[in-house]
Amino acid sequence: MTYPVAAGTVYFIGAGPGAPDLITVRGRDILAQADLILYADSLVDNGLPASWARANARIIGTADMHLEQIVALMRDAARAGQVVARLHSGDPSLYGAVHEQMAALDALDIPYEIVPGVTAAFAAAARLGIELTVPEVVQTVIFTRASGRTPMPPGEELHRLAAHGASLAIYLSVTRIQRVVDDLLAGGAYTHNTSVAVLYRVSWPDETIIHGTLGDIVAKVKAAGFTRQALILVSPALDPALKQTDRATSRLYDRTYTHRFRHGEQSGEQA
Repeated sequence: MTYPVAAGTVYFIGAGPGAPDLITVRGRDILAQADLILYADSLVDNGLPASWARANARIIGTADMHLEQIVALMRDAARAGQVVARLHSGDPSLYGAVHEQMAALDALDIPYEIVPGVTAAFAAAARLGIELTVPEVVQTVIFTRASGRTPMPPGEELHRLAAHGASLAIYLSVTRIQRVVDDLLAGGAYTHNTSVAVLYRVSWPDETIIHGTLGDIVAKVKAAGFTRQALILVSPALDPALKQTDRATSRLYDRTYTHRFRHGEQSGEQA
């Protein structure tokens, strides 16, 4: 069933990490019904909007536009009763710069809806073949970035977050890789031997993955020349030894574990 859209509404859609087929079915359905598609053409595959748009839909890249221009296009189309699709990379709720767009639409009394997407951290975990939350090893995932032109709020500095030793997905920071490593080590939970992966344009045709440790990743990233669209992932879950069968496992599928859908076996019972 096609997702129903409402005239005069703006839809913020997560395009996913890069591969055009990683957009959600709902996002695809809305694109197919939109009168106006505004997409971040510096980050979203250029073929994605055209693949699903109607023949008479307007498709506009916004890489060279500022906020007021983008809002004006959404306003004019919505007030004309059109369906507007605003296509962002990854998931709109994570470093999507949608907050200020929604605030502007609120002030204009224009309705909008957010359609979630696959963020790069989850695409990275899938590509690496890992689970970011491993029983008795790591149960917390932190999405963050290094301080730059946008400063970090007090208490969210990278070295403070690193002190937890959790799975850290660090966005928008590859050009500051040396500072990132210094801050991670300053947290005290990670060491120079901690595994790290840097994924450039994960799920794109030119995807590149660098594996290393906090002791050697800076040199590897600099040699690769990454300057944008790269995710830094540091986590105990990257340790290949965790896939050994004698490690602690989730209780969910333990044969002795009882929950509302299954009665656990008692000790000595046969399968």
